[in-house]
Amino acid sequence: MFSIALMRSWHKSSYSGTSSDCVEVAVLEGEAAVRDTKHRDLGMLTFPSTEWQVSLCGARNDLR
Repeated sequence: MFSIALMRSWHKSSYSGTSSDCVEVAVLEGEAAVRDTKHRDLGMLTFPSTEWQVSLCGARNDLR
């Protein structure tokens, strides 16, 4: 079962616009959770905060 804090902290990327073809992220203490916006009922993937930060840095570098 999801905690109330997790249920309230999901957000979509600003790059998603009005599209529903995206993922949502919840950043919690010590970890980040990712889920598919269209299939929220299928669960989520969780990553330690350090791994999530490395992934974000890599994605930002690819956009440049």
